[in-house]
Amino acid sequence: MRCEDYSQDNCIKAIDAVLAPLGGLDWVKAGMRIVIKANLVAAAKPEKAVTTHPTLLAALTKRLVERGASVVIGDSPGNLYNAVILNRVYSVCGLREAEEAGATLNHDFSQKTADFPEAKVAKHFAYTAYLDEADAIISFCKLKSHGMMSLSAATKNLFGAVPGTTKPEYHFRYPEPLDFAGMIIDLNRYFKPKLFLVDAVEAMEGNGPTAGTPVHMGAILAGTDCHKLDMVCCKLIGLDPMSVPTLQAAKNYGYIGEYSEIKILGDVESLVKPDFERIERGRGLQFENAMPGGLGKTFSSVARLALRSSPKLKKKECIGCGLCANVCPAKAIVMKKKKARICKKQCIRCFCCQEFCPKGAMKVHRPLVARILNRG
Repeated sequence: MRCEDYSQDNCIKAIDAVLAPLGGLDWVKAGMRIVIKANLVAAAKPEKAVTTHPTLLAALTKRLVERGASVVIGDSPGNLYNAVILNRVYSVCGLREAEEAGATLNHDFSQKTADFPEAKVAKHFAYTAYLDEADAIISFCKLKSHGMMSLSAATKNLFGAVPGTTKPEYHFRYPEPLDFAGMIIDLNRYFKPKLFLVDAVEAMEGNGPTAGTPVHMGAILAGTDCHKLDMVCCKLIGLDPMSVPTLQAAKNYGYIGEYSEIKILGDVESLVKPDFERIERGRGLQFENAMPGGLGKTFSSVARLALRSSPKLKKKECIGCGLCANVCPAKAIVMKKKKARICKKQCIRCFCCQEFCPKGAMKVHRPLVARILNRG
């Protein structure tokens, strides 16, 4: 549904309109404890378009509280998972507005581990314990470009269930994009959010998910299937769904079909932004399916190495803070003469450095051949 700005009236109307075709919030009963899992990846002001906007969170909270539910808003940013860090994130991101609407901000910083035998990838993982207290989880993400996953939207939002300092470990454990995507899909299957919403009023293009450029889209999306919702997000920004590892993995697992099979309510075409600056990782070239025997596998491996993106430092923009070296799970970054230096042999291309660089000095670099192929 269309939502032109973040005024309180528009946000309330947009939340009501986008939920109405899904039955509204009729499933919410008095006394339920609802967790809104927002995107609060970093302490960034709302106008930066890094996090879920507080006025939308307040609007959803208001409607849930009216039905007698208690509401907890939480996330685990890419930093230490403690009161000092989270309180700053809550403050800078403007979450006081959601508190005034009746929400409680999560202050349970304990962690648990889960065994998930039916998982495709993550059969054992750590998670933020506050999610266990929810009668239902609503995932409310932000539409953004993403260095590693191409798209940060509904499916990717559940990576915030992993405690902050454990995230780099998971990047190192699952360095291949499809394995990492499978892990995120498993998190969604384990926690089973009741509802997914996407804040695309002001989205982020370019060097996302934290250092990109805000871009007006004027939309809010909702659905009950995170993968189908992400396919619609791809439609809005002109992104090939099979360049998104989570969607490619979901297709491989049989969780999604074709875009034409999705039941969509609302005028998607009028909201499409074809000039959105995307990060595309390629279409998952699988030459082994087209060539017999070992030749196909060998050619596929060589092609992936030649076409894959990597982080690249813009030295003039680097301030020498060393944060990229601290967050790099592969220890592939060292500081020399107050500038970051990437060891390409050690780099696992998780793009943690690009995601958390406070000045956006780390960029996603795509080889010329890959850019030409994607234009074709």
